[in-house]
Amino acid sequence: MKSTLLFSVLACGICAFSINAQSAELDTAKIEQVVGLKGAYNTNEEVFKITVPRTDVKVSVDGWTMPPFMGLASWAAFTKGMDQTMVMGDTVLFQDEVNPVMSVALDNGLSVTALHNHFFYDEPKVYFMHIGGTGSDENLAAAVKKVWDKIKEIRAANPKPVETFGGAGLPSKSSITAKSIEEILGMKGQANNGMFKVTIGRTTKMSGMDMGNAMGVNTWAAFAGTDDNALVDGDFAVHEDELQPVLKSLRKSGINIVAIHSHMTDENPRTLFLHYWGRGKAADLAKSLKVALNTQSK
Repeated sequence: MKSTLLFSVLACGICAFSINAQSAELDTAKIEQVVGLKGAYNTNEEVFKITVPRTDVKVSVDGWTMPPFMGLASWAAFTKGMDQTMVMGDTVLFQDEVNPVMSVALDNGLSVTALHNHFFYDEPKVYFMHIGGTGSDENLAAAVKKVWDKIKEIRAANPKPVETFGGAGLPSKSSITAKSIEEILGMKGQANNGMFKVTIGRTTKMSGMDMGNAMGVNTWAAFAGTDDNALVDGDFAVHEDELQPVLKSLRKSGINIVAIHSHMTDENPRTLFLHYWGRGKAADLAKSLKVALNTQSK
């Protein structure tokens, strides 16, 4: 009797495991339907991947025409966890695509985890934006589709990537009013030939030693131009859980993100750096930075 009961319990457990395993399978047909592209399933790693070569713009690297096979293909890979699906991907972008596409990714629940180059002497310049996210198969596939559709929209309007942010040119001599920016940001800065810069130190540890502002662990912002026609560029030092809120805040304010990467290894807490570039009135730019700074822990 005990043996029969034990067998029944084990059988039920096996059935339950089988049902859970089946429910944990990716709906690859749904992903293909939503994205509108075919993919390939890796049975060893249980990953479904869709790849999109960038064939719409000719790219040369060091004077050689670069085939998409050599690293000019966007991709998104899906895998199933216990409760949710995870997507990771890399998106091949030209300079005028980066920020509009990043906004679409962020607005649709994806995380943007890196932005950098893979080549030197490329023409036009190519950047790679890494994305990730968790959720349902359908929602993640829909987000990826919107990202790739935004690229198509931009290239349909301008087949050739543009080479400038646009807007009015900056004067050769800057005349930024430092006091007004200091009041908005709530901190003192440094003026130099009509330009103005503020630096905010962060802290981390490397090899048991404290690393701070003077060692390069900092956020900074530099203003040039005039009060009515200004430029701000700089770097945000962010902890991992701060990256997405800061990106969303800056993009919502129209600040361009130009790089996301690390400066160090083995630091704790891990610190990432995002570089940015914005144009507009100096006061408006300062207010945008203040909003982004307020998303960070102190």
